Amino acid sequence: MTYQTGVLSSLHDAGADAWTALLARQAPGTDPNPFLSYAFLHALHESGSASAKTGWQPHYLALWDGDELAAAMPLYAKSHSYGEYVFDWAWADAYHRNGVEYYPKLLSAIPFTPVTGPRLLARDDAARAALVDALCQLQRATGLSSTHVLYPPEQQAAQLEAAGFMLRSNVQFHWLNQGYEHFDAFLATLEQKKRKNIRAERRKVAEAGVTLRRVPAVEATDADWRFFHRCYKNTYAEHHSSPYLNLDFFQRIGATMPENILLVFAERAGRPIAASLLVHTADTLYGRYWGAIEHVPCLHFETAYYQPLEFCIERGIGTFEGGAQGEHKMARGFLPTRTWSAHWLAHPAFADAIERFLARESGGIEAYMDELNERNPFKA
Repeated sequence: MTYQTGVLSSLHDAGADAWTALLARQAPGTDPNPFLSYAFLHALHESGSASAKTGWQPHYLALWDGDELAAAMPLYAKSHSYGEYVFDWAWADAYHRNGVEYYPKLLSAIPFTPVTGPRLLARDDAARAALVDALCQLQRATGLSSTHVLYPPEQQAAQLEAAGFMLRSNVQFHWLNQGYEHFDAFLATLEQKKRKNIRAERRKVAEAGVTLRRVPAVEATDADWRFFHRCYKNTYAEHHSSPYLNLDFFQRIGATMPENILLVFAERAGRPIAASLLVHTADTLYGRYWGAIEHVPCLHFETAYYQPLEFCIERGIGTFEGGAQGEHKMARGFLPTRTWSAHWLAHPAFADAIERFLARESGGIEAYMDELNERNPFKA
């Protein structure tokens, strides 16, 4: 079949209805990935958080069959590597030291969001194959240094590998709900030391006079959103960096996708002192952002892990994805999970060097996974 191919500078050009209909066809019978929703992506762009001005120039690739959107993928021309969580700074530096331009590059990802999900959105296998072909044609036509697809599911990563991309793997930590009736039932499955430490951490928060309040976004007030954003900004300030997301973005997703968002507030002496934000479907909870304006020992663990775990158990949510990095999550019941990215580089010599690097790195990841699995926090 012959498709009409387009590169969209705005998600608005695809249309909310067409995009939503295409996304719904990716995993029939389950809730669509919320980070790929029109509401989430449109909020990133319209708030200015992910825009040409911030180095995220939308280049959405779309295939049309008449009036129907048959396939599409989030795609950006990037002028830097911030907000990606799959690190290629060393690659960019090698290009620079040899007088070769690395930026701009093509990147398929959800800005600032290290979450696995479909990147090759298509109504069927034929349209998905055509989308991969269109991507390969686009990367050669643009003359850009490289194309990178971050956090695709393994099947799509393999499809990209067959098209000439090099695969890279990494590790995240996810919690799996084994049908626990309550939080103590989950604790009972952990090694004694892990169980004792978690109870001690929760006790420290309670003894500090802190109470917790879970607020679904459908009930959140403007004051709630403003306080959360204050906490979010403070996290970046403490690390001497600038936040990627602005208040407008958070207010937009709070208004357009409230059914997918949970806020957790910590309060002491009648006033809020910390907050976290999580995104969820009926099947998966995603840890996203946290911050505090006062230091309380172990408060981060309570707001970002233990309250969300209780929420998962109460709702019957099967998986809690804790976000990027973080071996400390294992002590709280999270287990290592493989993630993928796919990379194509135009320069033959650099492509060859990076292919050799990835082969060595892959061996290291395998050894790292083995080491992590030997440190399983659950009872034998």
